[in-house]
Amino acid sequence: MRVFVVASVCVLLSAPAFAQRGTPPPPTDRTKLSYMSAAELADAIAKLPTDRANATVRVFTLAPYNVSIEHRLAMPQSPSVHPDEAELFYVVDGSATMVTGGKIVGEPGKSIEGGVSQKFAKGDWLIVPSGVNHQFVDIKSPVTIMSLHLPNAK
Repeated sequence: MRVFVVASVCVLLSAPAFAQRGTPPPPTDRTKLSYMSAAELADAIAKLPTDRANATVRVFTLAPYNVSIEHRLAMPQSPSVHPDEAELFYVVDGSATMVTGGKIVGEPGKSIEGGVSQKFAKGDWLIVPSGVNHQFVDIKSPVTIMSLHLPNAK
């Protein structure tokens, strides 16, 4: 099921030119197609605040899955950890480094100590397993990424 969801999201996000224009239905309506055009997404990203490190545009929510576009600025980013879900990223634009693992240190959690660094750029994919600390660092210019949260199987 997860493979189907990931593949479906990738197709939807990579082929907006083939889809017809329209307004997305309510996010959890399982009886209708959800759609966001490339123009709607670009407009939403352009309206995001520029005075904070990370801003997000919800693309789709089909519980328990959430698909968002995150726009991260060249500012310090807080580390994250999601105990109950993995996080899949597709890099839409930009480049930076992700630190994973290690220990979150500082008050109130400023960085990761002892983690592993992975540089990434436009077109790359990253997946962070549930329970793994992760942080975006070394952002030289804005980074735009698709984020898909994948809940642990129960």
